This record gives sequence, structure tokens and C-alpha cells, in this order.
Amino acid sequence: MWIPTEHEKYGVVIASFRGTVPYGLSLEIGDTVQILEKCDGWYRGFALKNPNVKGIFPSSYVHLKNACVKNKGQFEMVIPTEDSVITEMTSTLRDWGTMWKQLYVRNEGDLFHRLWHIMNEILDLRRQVLVGHLTHDRMKDVKRHITARLDWGNEQLGLDLVPRKEYAMVDPEDISITELYRLMEHRHRKKDTPVQASNHHLFVQMKSLMCSNLGEELEVIFSLFDSKENRPISERFFLRLNRNGLPKAPDKPERHCSLFVDLGSSELRRDIYITVHIIRIGRMGAGEKKNACSVQYRRPFGCAVLSIADLLTGETKDDLILKVYMCNTESEWYQIHENIIKKLNARYNLTGSNAGLAVSLQLLHGDIEQIRREYSSVFSHGVSITRKLGFSNIIMPGEMRNDLYITIERGEFEKGGKSVARNVEVTMFIVENSGQILKDFISFGSGEPPASEYHSFVLYHNNSPRWSELLKLPIPVDKFRGAHIRFEFRHCSTKEKGEKKLFGFSFVPLMQEDGRTLPDGTHELIVHKCEENTNLQDTTRYLKLPFSKGILLGNNHQAIKATKESFWITSFLCSTKLTQNGDMLDLLKWRTHPDKITGCLSKIKEIDGSEIVKFLQDTLDTLFGILDENSQKYGSKVFDSLVHIINLLQDSKFHHFKPVMDTYIESHFAGALAYRDLIKVLKWYVDRITEAERQEHIQEVLKAQEYIFKYIVQSRRLFSLATGGQNEEEFRCCIQELLVSVRFFLSQESKGSGALSQSQAVFLSSFPAVYSELLKLFDIREVANLVQDTLGSLPTIVHVDDSLQAVKLQCIGKTVESQLYTNPDSRYILLPVVLHHLHMHLQEQKDLIMCARILSNVFCLIKKNSSEKSVLEEIDVIVASLLDILLRTILEITSRPQPSGSAMRLQFQDVTGEFVACLLSLLRQMTDRHYQQLLDSFNTKEELRDFLLQIFTVFRILIRPEMFPKDWTVMRLVANNVIITTVLYLSDALRKNFLNENFDYKIWDSYFYLAVIFINQLCLQLEMFTPSKKKKVLEKYGDMRVTMGCEIFSMWQNLGEHKLHFIPALIGPFLEVTLIPQPDLRNVMIPIFHDMMDWEQRRSGNFKQVEAKLIDKLDSLMSEGKGDETYRELFNSILLKKIERETWRESGVSLIATVTRLMERLLDYRDCMKMGEVDGKKIGCTVSLLNFYKTELNKEEMYIRYIHKLYDLHLKAQNFTEAAYTLLLYDELLEWSDRPLREFLTYPMQTEWQRKEHLHLAIIQNFDRGKCWENGIILCRKIAEQYESYYDYRNLSKMRMMEASLYDKIMDQQRLEPEFFRVGFYGKKFPFFLRNKEFVCRGHDYERLEAFQQRMLNEFPHAIAMQHANQPDETIFQAEAQYLQIYAVTPIPESQEVLQREGVPDNIKSFYKVNHIWKFRYDRPFHKGTKDKENEFKSLWVERTSLYLVQSLPGISRWFEVEKREVVEMSPLENAIEVLENKNQQLKTLISQCQTRQMQNINPLTMCLNGVIDAAVNGGVSRYQEAFFVKEYILSHPEDGEKIARLRELMLEQAQILEFGLAVHEKFVPQDMRPLHKKLVDQFFVMKSSLGIQEFSACIQASPVHFPNGSPRVCRNSAPASMSPDGTRVIPRRSPLSYPAVNRYSSSSLSSQASAEVSNITGQSESSDEVFNMQPSPSTSSLSSTHSASPNVTSSAPSSARASPLLSDKHKHSRENSCLSPRERPCSAIYPTPVEPSQRLLFNHIGEGALPRSDPNLSAPEKAVNPTPSSWSLDSGKEAKNMSDSGKIISPPVPPRPTQTASPARHTTSVSPSPAGRSPLKGSVQSFTPSPVEYHSPGLISNSPVLSGSYSSGISSLSRCSTSETSGFENQVNEQSAPAPGPGPSYSGPDEPGRKESKTPPPYSVYERTLRRPVPLPHSLSIPVTGEPPALPPKPLAARPGHLENGTRRTEPGPRPRPLPRKVSQL
Repeated sequence: MWIPTEHEKYGVVIASFRGTVPYGLSLEIGDTVQILEKCDGWYRGFALKNPNVKGIFPSSYVHLKNACVKNKGQFEMVIPTEDSVITEMTSTLRDWGTMWKQLYVRNEGDLFHRLWHIMNEILDLRRQVLVGHLTHDRMKDVKRHITARLDWGNEQLGLDLVPRKEYAMVDPEDISITELYRLMEHRHRKKDTPVQASNHHLFVQMKSLMCSNLGEELEVIFSLFDSKENRPISERFFLRLNRNGLPKAPDKPERHCSLFVDLGSSELRRDIYITVHIIRIGRMGAGEKKNACSVQYRRPFGCAVLSIADLLTGETKDDLILKVYMCNTESEWYQIHENIIKKLNARYNLTGSNAGLAVSLQLLHGDIEQIRREYSSVFSHGVSITRKLGFSNIIMPGEMRNDLYITIERGEFEKGGKSVARNVEVTMFIVENSGQILKDFISFGSGEPPASEYHSFVLYHNNSPRWSELLKLPIPVDKFRGAHIRFEFRHCSTKEKGEKKLFGFSFVPLMQEDGRTLPDGTHELIVHKCEENTNLQDTTRYLKLPFSKGILLGNNHQAIKATKESFWITSFLCSTKLTQNGDMLDLLKWRTHPDKITGCLSKIKEIDGSEIVKFLQDTLDTLFGILDENSQKYGSKVFDSLVHIINLLQDSKFHHFKPVMDTYIESHFAGALAYRDLIKVLKWYVDRITEAERQEHIQEVLKAQEYIFKYIVQSRRLFSLATGGQNEEEFRCCIQELLVSVRFFLSQESKGSGALSQSQAVFLSSFPAVYSELLKLFDIREVANLVQDTLGSLPTIVHVDDSLQAVKLQCIGKTVESQLYTNPDSRYILLPVVLHHLHMHLQEQKDLIMCARILSNVFCLIKKNSSEKSVLEEIDVIVASLLDILLRTILEITSRPQPSGSAMRLQFQDVTGEFVACLLSLLRQMTDRHYQQLLDSFNTKEELRDFLLQIFTVFRILIRPEMFPKDWTVMRLVANNVIITTVLYLSDALRKNFLNENFDYKIWDSYFYLAVIFINQLCLQLEMFTPSKKKKVLEKYGDMRVTMGCEIFSMWQNLGEHKLHFIPALIGPFLEVTLIPQPDLRNVMIPIFHDMMDWEQRRSGNFKQVEAKLIDKLDSLMSEGKGDETYRELFNSILLKKIERETWRESGVSLIATVTRLMERLLDYRDCMKMGEVDGKKIGCTVSLLNFYKTELNKEEMYIRYIHKLYDLHLKAQNFTEAAYTLLLYDELLEWSDRPLREFLTYPMQTEWQRKEHLHLAIIQNFDRGKCWENGIILCRKIAEQYESYYDYRNLSKMRMMEASLYDKIMDQQRLEPEFFRVGFYGKKFPFFLRNKEFVCRGHDYERLEAFQQRMLNEFPHAIAMQHANQPDETIFQAEAQYLQIYAVTPIPESQEVLQREGVPDNIKSFYKVNHIWKFRYDRPFHKGTKDKENEFKSLWVERTSLYLVQSLPGISRWFEVEKREVVEMSPLENAIEVLENKNQQLKTLISQCQTRQMQNINPLTMCLNGVIDAAVNGGVSRYQEAFFVKEYILSHPEDGEKIARLRELMLEQAQILEFGLAVHEKFVPQDMRPLHKKLVDQFFVMKSSLGIQEFSACIQASPVHFPNGSPRVCRNSAPASMSPDGTRVIPRRSPLSYPAVNRYSSSSLSSQASAEVSNITGQSESSDEVFNMQPSPSTSSLSSTHSASPNVTSSAPSSARASPLLSDKHKHSRENSCLSPRERPCSAIYPTPVEPSQRLLFNHIGEGALPRSDPNLSAPEKAVNPTPSSWSLDSGKEAKNMSDSGKIISPPVPPRPTQTASPARHTTSVSPSPAGRSPLKGSVQSFTPSPVEYHSPGLISNSPVLSGSYSSGISSLSRCSTSETSGFENQVNEQSAPAPGPGPSYSGPDEPGRKESKTPPPYSVYERTLRRPVPLPHSLSIPVTGEPPALPPKPLAARPGHLENGTRRTEPGPRPRPLPRKVSQL
């Protein structure tokens, strides 16, 4: 039976439990569980991480922990009874664990590893705490470490700042808000601004001296030097180096490491230097021989200097190399460091050995104990301490020092009878009176142990040596008296013996006879002469002698002779025991000289403070002893001396001696009667304040009042103890009288001078310190009343001195902080006066920082749940006095501009924060009664209205994100809790007072906006919190958003008809609230929209305003990440339900549907935008949204915004063509007008014309980058027209050049044809804009089906790829999954004209194949009926699916939705026809490419031939015969007669193509492939026989195949005789002379003589007839090559049937084109043909002088003469005869080369009609489609004449125009004929010139054919007839008809409908 647990409430899982039993709860090790019930070894409960799931688990799996239970029962809460630090650690580590793993996922490796280390550290520390064996101090230390690490981790992970008190987390409910604010602020400041250390220490480690020629031991002396004051500021660090320059004692770190301690912040400046002096120990001269002298001297070696400022970066300067310098003259050694600092380069230079000193330096910050802790390794290994000279900045009591510093300065010595100066060495000893030398009291520096004697360094030959060596003598006090220092002077010989001869000595006693020590300063000592053997051990012999020149002058009884030589030293005593001050000694010995007491007391102010504090207790005893001796006589003097000493301790240097005085008062002070005198004198001073002119001394007295009162109180207590409390009343009266005097003096106003107010300020600043003393003797209420009276006596006039006002506030602040205010009884007495002064200051907005601090302290004492009567009364007083002024103050300071300085800004934020905390504290303390009293206190509605507006505004300010730092969530939640409580109180007042006739829009509006801002706060969005944090917040505060939402709804319902005031203004704010993912809040708020629609409908009959506002706000809010799918469904369902019964239901449903659809798209858009890379999904989603805004909502601004978002996406993905189309959408909205446009997105303010121009240029640039140059040309033309209309020729020129460059790119650059793929998105898991739709996508370059499929699967990683192409069924549509169906589709170009037209280069055709495509096709073969196993073609049907898109590709997206699909079935016969047509087409293309050398490798042709022939032989084509040519099929399908005939034609055509293909193949096939070729030939004959085709090669020598782009081209210069395909001849290139000047010749009738001349000039010997044997040439259809192959090799074929006059109508005027010869054709981009120098020369020559040309890819001569030869060899003259019989053929003679450069062509006239050409301004003549090669009847084939002819009058209207853009001059240069030498009639004459064949091509060859005799074709090869010629392809340039001078206009031979250029908007 399950029993509720009593004690087993809380446990930790110690082993994972999988929960496999029924009702089992799955648990992980480490989970914490709350236990509800137990039964037979099982518990029932839940894991705290997921409290909603309850279950059972074994009790053995859980370790129980002690816990206390709150709210026992169903909603009980269990809190573990463990140390709060442990609880925090546990919960924090759990939160970190999840986030730590996320760091790994996000690849933040550095933080991941650091956090891992910290977590391990915390776990270790946690174990130590849990074990519980730590001492109290150690536990404190461990907790400090834990909290520091927790805070660090929280900060790094962006978690909340935790308020703590003594390392434990604080519950904000248990403390006042002001205290909480202070805790938060303290932790925040601690985190942000580390406290600047006031103490600094320099760590020095000597590494080595690097020098090339050492060989001697060295002494290195470090010290700190102040270059500003020219003095050392530290002792010396001394160390010895061996001969190798390394420290002598490497095993003793203290010998080569030192810490320079106690550097103040003032000493970290640039003029403080580290100086290093190096002394060598050795011979006198550095270069002397080793055996010269055995005695060693200390000699200068070098000096190095480094500024301490170089170390302020905080980095360790390891292995710093300091340069070592030496002075030029030894006599300046004493100041070498100064010279180096001052950079006096002339006085020093680098040492000869170029030495470098290697040291390590580091600056450490903090007090010495902190340094010991943080750098324990340094101290544990050993380090010497180098002190500052003298006392540190702060003298600590108990510090024992007795150091005498002696600086050996300089000497003046006589030569001593020698010719050169002496080498003087000074030796120093410390000698006792007895003559005994004191051992080990001379310290050279901190690194070296003290020595007994000192030897100075020696300066060579110098009688005035200067040493400046500093020594420290740490002599004990007991040895000091009677000791003296002796200096002995010796001359050091440099001779071999190296003797040191004594020649004099000096001495100086350490203490004078009166007990004073040697005074500080420089002393000039007498040098007493003596001999070498003088015995100085007997000190009595010389101690009676004078030692100093100062004494000598005073007692002039010694011989003057002794004064010639002098020796100077400087002494400085640093002692806590000895004094040099005689006045001090006199004061301490006052009893021996009573007569000197007055003088001593007067001189006490002159004594140095350090002397007084050294003897503080003795001095105080002395003073009170004198007071006891004679208080009448010395009372005031002693009082003044006492005041001086008290004030001395205020100095920061002696501040630490205050405890010494406190101890003295408590323990040693014995003046029981002193209080009377002290009170009397103090009152006397206070009474004199108002009258005294000079207030300085009185101010000193007032400053010392704290300690005076301490003495008074202690004295009175001692008296009471001694007398049993006598004279108590008298004492009270004295104090009362004293305070009356004080009150009088405080109440005085300063008139004129500010001296009085200064005295008042001094008194007030120290007065609060007196309270605690008074409390020792008086009752707390008495003291409170005394203080209240005193503070109340202050003048209340505000305009008094500002400094006094500040001090007054400080006094009140200290009062509030004092013990007196803490007591509730005294607090109630003091509170009114405190609030009075605060109110006064806040009203004037003065001293706000101090006011904030005082208020904070006031509220800190009022706990949250204090319901005591006294507290409620206090709140009453505070509300009445301060609430209003507090609100105004917050409004005032938050509306001010923030200060610029960072320190000021911090202070400003602190003040704001403190006032806010005070307001929140006050509001939290207010009860119902307080609120009611407050609201009742307003006399009028206006006052109430102002108050409510004010408080709502303040609340809005408090909610601002910047009010508190972002990690102060605790503080924000507390603030929000207070705000919502207050708002709930105030909303009643709003309802009662401001509805109906008293309605006030402003106040209601303020209320609603506050509520909306409140709900939208980031800190209240619980969904973003971790589960544990969310749980805590909900337990403590609940979901405050729901509470506020309910309040909004309630208030809205109360508004009634006033709701109309808030429509549509509140739609946006309320919508923002409903987007918050809180179901309860949404359910409450969404119905408000129904209410708004209803009221709007009542007012205006529609709700357009509501709709417009909803749509506008939805976009911005959802793009910010708000809203979700659940919201969309909820919005839809709630509102639809609400409007069911409304009369306006239909329009309401429409609005809701529109908004819902918009949400769908916005949600999809947002989800897509979260992806990292730009993909199709993002672009498709943006397109969907963009179209929705345009078509359904008609929101132009949003539409344009999304155009630009889409544009940016395309640019990022490098979809430049799509980017251009996208920008074109915006461009189409603009006109070429001067309408001004506002600044928008990234566009500046400009006119519409300027913006459209900018857009045009951007679009052209993108079309260019996307290789969509044809579209760019159209735009270039449009903008050029604008420039032309404005006469902006500069830009017009640029635009024309840009247009020309685009033409160049079309012809020159390679473009890849993309593949297209159909993609179906099926299943409900796809975004709305894709769901169950199919699209066609334009693939990337080189992207094939597999790559595309993989890309799509990467974009949709959860999608399943469907493996079939069938349409899916409904189950797939409705599946909760993603299915992708992808297959390739074929684009069907809209216009086939360009593609079918012959002579158009492939680079042009390639554009039309894959651009502007609306329709795509996909074929699926299948068998209908019974499949014939022997011949499957009989039943092989094809299902052809045609897909029509909503927009053409390419467009604004790479994919567009399929709008319509058509499915048709093709019969087996239709399928066979299409297969053969396609194969024939492929063969023609490959043959053409091979023949024109467009492919280096012949393999594709080989494989294709092999495939076709092999298949035909093995049953391919024959299967068609079997299937469709049999009688059975023909009879059963009579309707297929035409199709069967067509199939037969195609089969015969294929045979002819194959024959010609084999001929070409034979010519190019490599040797190793010959056997395969032979096999193909053999198989071909088999194939022909199988088809029933007889040998037709006898009558058809070359296969006259209809090639798609005209026949394969050969050179015009090919031989007239028929040639086989392998009879290739290489034709030499023409010289530049072979090209007449382009467009510069008149084509008037010329004689054949001229023609012959030209032939001679060109150097060609063959007959000219061949020149005109031209046939149309093919363009390659391969995209990979943009040009034809090399023109060097020409091929010919048998001269069979070149061109029949019997052409079908379809091709009638396709002959009217001229063709490019291979020589003029551009070379392949992939296989370029090298240009010979002659050609290059020609191109350069013509290119420079030529007129504008439209085809940028061709040079001028190529444009002028661009004939295309046939690949078929032609017969000579027979065709000509036939042609002359059948038509009127006129051929002009070849014109002579003129000399002029300008073209006279425009003066010619046209005799016969000519094709319409373009005007000179607009480019070239329209191109014509080249003719296919046709057949005559077999009898005529071999003899058919060449078709050639020209206009009789030459060329007109072409002088300035260039050729067609499509194929050079193919559209103008037509076949010409000349007199032929062959058989047939010859014509000559001006009108009908003879048909001579000429090798030289004329500049233009134009022909006209007026009559054609129809010749029937064989039935097997007949071609269907079309009525009209094909329309011309759309050209980028609009044609303008050219006018001739004589008024005649060329006309086209036949009607040629021309489509207009595509509109830009359709691009």
C-alpha cells in the first residue's frame, strides 16, 4: 500500500534507472527527486528537472538528503537543508552542463575547455565543503573561491548576476530593494571595474651580464631614482657576479631576486627610473697585465637605466637586455645615470666591450600580503625585500625601525707631495666608545648580508673624488648611544706592490650629548691627517677632536691647517625609537624643566608629525599630566595641543595611528577630571565662533570634536566609577549648555564672508561621530531628541552656501547610517527632520547622489514584511513627504542627456538606479490602506490625473532595458512585481475617475502602452529561460504577463464606446502582445481584435483601417522573430469563432483569411532566413512573399522592401541574372520624370529620373555579370535614348561603348547552357509556399541532375527522394513528411525563328535556347497494348508532359511554379519520326563541327556514326520499316499516310547524311582508327541495301544535305574542279591588299578589267568564277565553342547540285544571304587559330580608321567582306547558264581600289529593289536565313549551275552601315558572278557584265533573283512547303529604314514580319 512520506522527501539518484517496469520513472545518475509516497522498497515521485512526469523507482537507487517542506500537501515545495553555497553550486553546474555541450557544438573550443576546468575546480571545492573538515577561515576561503568561479562562469555564459551576502545567495524577498540594488551594484562594479591598487611592487631578477671580455668579478647595484627631484627613492639591491657575468650564488634566489616594495601610485610615472651601476673588482686599469698588481680595487664599469613607465603595460619583461654605458671621464661617474636619463650623449658612450645586462622585471599590484598569496612561488623560493628610503606612505603602529642611511658624497684632498693626484679609497667602520668595531651593521644593499667594513670604489688620479654611494646602517637602539662612524682614507698605488697607504681619517658620532641623534642632512667632516702606522684603535685619542667643520668654526681653538682637506657625507635617520628633535625631548622631560612647559606646548605644532606619532602615548600622558598639574594655567594650551595631535591623525600618513589613540583612551587614559576642562574650553570656543574674525583655529577644534568627546565621555565614566556617579546632573547640564551653544551657532546665517558657514560645515561633518559617545552616557531617546534639535536648528534657506548644503546632507547621511537611527524608537524621532531636508534638496535637484544614498539607507532599515505599527507609520510619513518628489526626480534625471565621461556616466546610472530602488522599496511597503490614503489625498481629478500620468511614465522608464545591466534579472523581476501590484491598485482609480463623461484619452493611452511594454519585456519571456530558472520564477512571481494581459482585457471591456479612440492606434501594440508564445495570454488578447473589427464596422461600415494596421505590423513583428504556427492557427480559429454570428461575417472571414495567409508566408520567410547560406528555399520564400504583397495586398512599400531583400539574396548567391530581373521590378514602378523621391532604404533623396538611371546601370551591370548581355543591350538602348533626349553626349558615348562591349561579349565569350529540372515538393512538412507544388528550376553552371538532386536534399535534409516520375497520389500529398520528386526537363524556346535561321552563330542562338522559356517538356516512354518482343517499336508510345510556368525563366528566381501541365501521348510512328529527326540533326551538327574544325577530337562523330550505322545494320532503322512500312500497318492506319512518307524521307535523308559524314570522317580520321572507319563504310553499304537504296553516288557526288545553319563552309579559293573530301588544299592567307577599304567604295558598274586588276593585286592566279561559288555556312550548335574552327584547311566535295533553282517557298529567299568564308569567321574560343602578321596588320590598320560597326567581334574588313564558301566543290559554269536562263542575274564588275577614305557609297542609286538596310545610326541590315542545300532531279544534279548574281548598279545605302549582328555580313554580301571561262554564254557590259570568275572577293556581293522555275524534288526527299518566310529574330536594336539620296528606298524581296523587341518588364 502506498503511504505518503513524512521524512523521505528529497534525494539524489546514485544509479541510473531505466523505468522499464509499469509506471516506472526513468532516472539518470545525479538527478534530484522529490518523493511523494513509498511502498515496499519503492518510492513514487518525480525528478525536479521534469516535475510533470511522475512515476515509481526503487528506493535503493536514491540517496536521501535532509530537506524542509513548505506548503505541505498537494503543492508542497521541498528545499534541501544544506549550505546555500552547495545548493547554488549544484543547480549552477546542472545549468552549465547543458550549455557546456552547446559550446562544443558551436565550436567555441576555448571557452569550452576553460569552462571544463572551472567546473572541475568547483566540483573539487564542493567536495571539500561537503566533507566538512575545514576550519572556519579555510571554509570562508573555499566559499570565496567557489563564488568567484561561479560568477566568472555565469558572466562568460551570459547568465544572470547572483546577489550574495557573505557568499550565500540572497532571497530578494528577505531584504529591502535598496539593499538588493546595492548588493547587485557592488557585484557588478566588482566585475566591471577592478579596484585600483594603491600599493605597487617591482620584482627584479638578475639573469646575467653579457660581455665579450669580462674576466673580473662584478658588483651590480639596482636602485630607483627620481629624475625630477634628482634623488634615489629606494634602498639598493646589491648582488655579485662571477667572472662569467652570472650571479655568484645561483642556488640562493634571494641573492639575485629582489622585490622593491611600497611604491605609491604617484611613483609610477615616467620620471622614475631603475638605475643599475656596475662595479668591477680588479686591477686599477682595465687593460693592465695580470701580474702588474695583486691588490684588487673596486672600479667603475658601467651603468644602465630603464624608465618604470615601460613596465606599466602589465606584462612581464622577461630577458630584457639593458644597454650598459660608461662615462667618458671617471670624475663624472657619480652622475652617469643622470646623464643617460637626460641623454647627454657627449658625456657617455657604450662600454668598450659592448655589454648588455639581462634582467627580468615585473610590476606587481596590491598590498604585500596579497602579493605573498598570489605569487607564493616567488616568496617560497626566496626573494630579498628592498624598501623605500625612509618610512612608507603609511606608517603602521608597531612598526620597528632604526635605520641610519649614510651617503658617501665626496672629498677634497691635497696631492700629498706627489706630482699626480691620489687614487683615494674610503674605508668605513662603526666603532663603539671602547674602540671595538661593531660587526655586521653595514648593509651594501638588500641582496647581500651586512658587513663589518666598507670600501669605496677608487677613482683614478682624482683629488676631488665624488662617490655618491648609499649605505644603510641598521644599528640597534642600544648600540646607538656612544657609537661613531670612522672613515679612513688611503692612497692606492698602481705600482707592482699595490700598497694602500693611510693618509687621513674622519669620524662622526651617531648621538649627541643631549640625547638627540645625528641630524639629517649633509655634513662636512674634517679630514685628520695621520701616518700609515697610526693606531686608530684607541678612540680616546681622536674622539675629543672636532669632527665637523660646523663645530670647528664655533670652537676655533684647533689649527686652521687641519681644515684644508674635507670629506662630505649625508645622513638620514629612519627610526621609530630615536628622535633628532630637541623640542620633543623637552616636552617628554617636562617635569625636569617646569619652567619650559609653556614654550614646549607652544612648539608642539612645529614638531614633525612622524616624531609625535612615534611617541604618541608618551605625548598624551605628558599633556594630561600637565593638565592635572595646573588646569587653570595650562588648560587651553593643553586643549590646543590635544586638538593638534587629534587632527594630525586625520592625515592619511598617520591614519593608522587612530586605533593607537583609541586603545590609549580605552586602556591608558586616566584623566578622571579632564572632562570639566575639556567641556569648558570647547564651549568657550563654540561661543566665540559667531564673533571671531579668524575661524581657522576654531575649525581645527570643531574638526577634533569626535576625540574631544571621547576624552570627555571616558573621563566622565572614570569619574563616575571613582565617585559612584556624583555630579551627574551637573554633567548633563554642561552637555545641554554646550549643545545649546552649538544650536545657536548652527542657526546663524552667514552674512558676507563664508567663514561662519565653513565652521558650520566643519562641525556638521564631524558631529555624527559624537552620537555613539553620547549614547554611552544618555538614553537613546534623549540623544535622538538632542540630535533632532541640533539638526533642526540648521537654516532652511536654500540659497545658502552650496558647500554647506552638501555637508548638511552628509551629516544627515551619517546620522541615518549611525547606530542612533537603527533603533525604531529613535528613528521615528529623527525621520521627520531627515525627510524635511531630503525633500528640500530633491525639490531643488541638488546633491542627488547624496540624497539617493540617504534614501537607500532609510529604506534598507525597513524590511519587506514588517507589519509593525511603527513601520506602517513611517511609511505614511515617507509617502506623504517623498513619493511625489521621488517620481519627479526620476523623471528629471532620466530625461537629462547622459554625461560623456565613463566615470560620470557610471555615477549617473548609480544615482538613477538608487532612486529607482528607493521608489520600488516604498511602493512594495505600501499596503491597501496606504494606497487608499494616497488616492484620497488628491483634492481634484486634475491632481490625480497628473499623478497617474507621472507614475505611468516613471514605470515605463523603469521597464526600459537600459535601466539595469542586462544580467540583473533578479532586480528586474522584483521591479516588475512591484509595478504590476501598483498598476492593479491604480487601475481601479482609473476606472472610477476617468470613464464615461470624465473619459481622458491621454491617461488611458498611457495605461495601455505601459501594459503592453510591460508584457513585452525580455526579462518576462519565460520561454527563453532554462527550465530551472523558469520554475523558480513561476514559483516566486507566477507569469506576470498573463496577469497584466487579463488586466488589459478587463480595462478594454470597461471602455465601451471609447474604444473607438484607440482604433487603429492600439492594434500594433496588442498584436505584439498576442505574438508572445503564451497560450493563456493569447486566448485573453486575441478576442480584442474581434471587438476592434466590430467597433470599426459600426463606425465606418468596414474595417479597412484594422486590416491595414494588422498587415503593416505583422511584417515588422514577425521579421523580429515573433509569432509561430500555433499563433496562426489560434488567431484564425478564435476570430472565426467570434465572428460567426456577426452581420459582417463574410468580410471578416476574408480579412482573417488574408491575415492568416500573410502569416503563413511570413513564418516561412522567417524560418528560411534562419539558415546560414543562401539557398533556393530562402529565395523562393522571398519571391512568394513579394508576390503576395503585390497581388493580394497591394502594399507597394513592402513590395519594394522585399524586392531589395531578394536582390541582396541573389547577389550573395551570385545569381546575377536573377538579381537584375529582381531590380527590374522596382525599375518598372518608376518613370523618367523629375518627381522628387524621399530617402528610402539605401537610396538618398533624389529625383525619380536619377533613381531610375541608377537602377538601370545596376541592372545592366548584373545582366553583364550574369552573361545575359542581350537584355543588357535593350536597357543600354533605353538609357541612351534618355541621354540623347537630354543632349548628355558624354554619358551617351559611354552608354554606346557599353552597348558595343556587350555585343563583343556575345560573340567572344563562352556561355554555358544551364540544365532545367522539374522539382515536386509533396507532403505537409514543406513550407507553405512549396507544399504540394511543382516547380521548374534553372540549374547552376555545370550542374547535372545528380548534383542538383544532392543540392536539394542538402537544402531539405529531412526530405525523401522519390525514385519515379509518376504523379504522386493523395496519400503523399497529405503525408506528415517531405517528398522530393526531381527529373530533368527540356526547355522549349518560345520563338524558334532565330534557332532555325541559318547563318546565325551559335553564341547568339545559345541565348535564345535557354532564355525567356515558359514551356518545358518531359517524355516518358511506355508500351500500349501487347509488347512485340521481336520489334518493340510497334507498341512504344511516349507520354509527353508539357509544363507551363507562371513566369519565364530566367526571372526573379531560379525556379518558378508550374501553372499548367499538358500531357499528350505520341504514337509509335510519331515517336519514330521525332527520333530520326533528332538523330539527323545531331549528325549534321557533328559533321559541321568536324568539318569546320570546331572539335579537335573526332571521337564524338565516330561514336555517333557507329551508333547509327551499327543500329541500322542490326535492326535499328529496319525495325521502323518492319513496323510501319508493312502493308498491314498501312491498311490499318490510313490516317498515317503522310507520316509514313515523312518517315521514309527521313530515312533516306539519314542515309545521305551518313554518306557525307563518312566522307568527312575519312578525311579526318586518325591512322589507328582506319580499321573502324573501314568497318563503318562496309556496314553503311549493308545498311543501304537493307533500306533498298541503290548506289546514288554515281549521280550524286556529294551528299546535298540540308544543314541547319547552311552548308559546311569552304574557302572561296577552292579549285573549280570537283574534289573528294580528302582532297583538301591549304589556301594561303590573303595579304592586307586583298581587302579593299571597307565601306568606302562606290559600287557603280565597273569593267571586267577593273575586276581583273583587283585579281592581279591580290596575287591569285585561279579564275575568278570560283570566288562566287558560295553556299550558306553552318554555325555550330555546340555551346562549348563560340566560334567556327580554323579557316586554314578547306574541304570540298563532289560538285553535285549546288543549289537548285527549284526551291520550296520556305527557303526561297534564304538564298539571298551571303556567307562567311572560313577565313573571315572568328576562331573558336577554345581552339583559337593564330593570326598571321599580315592579318594582324590588316586588322590593326582597318580597326583604327573604320567607322562604327555593330558586330563587336569582327574587325572592319571582316564586316565589309564576309562571304561564306561552300564545303561542296562546285562545277565551273554550267549552273550559270541555267541560272541565266531562269532569272535575271546582274553582276557588277569588281570596283577598283579608291584612294579616298570617305565613302561615296551614299551617292549611288539603286536600279533594282534591295533588302531594307538599317540607317547608319542604327547598325546593319536585317539578316536573312541562309538557304539549305536542295536537290534537282538526278539528271540535273551533276550539271546544275552556280547561283550567283548582283544588282546591276552595285550597292546602295550601305556605305556607313556595318553588318548584321548575327553573322557578320552574311545578310548583306550575296553571291556575285563574273564572266566565266567555262561553257555557257558570257555576259559583259555596264548593265550585264560578263561572268568572269575572279579570285578576289568584291567588297559587297549582292544578288537578286526575280524568277525561279519550280523543279519537283524526288518524292523521297521532298520537304513540306511553308507559305511565309520565317520572321526575323528579335533584335536588340530597332530598325530604322535607310533613305537613299535620290529618294528611292530599298525594299525587301518578300514580306518579312518583324517582332518588336521584348519589353524590359518582361526581361
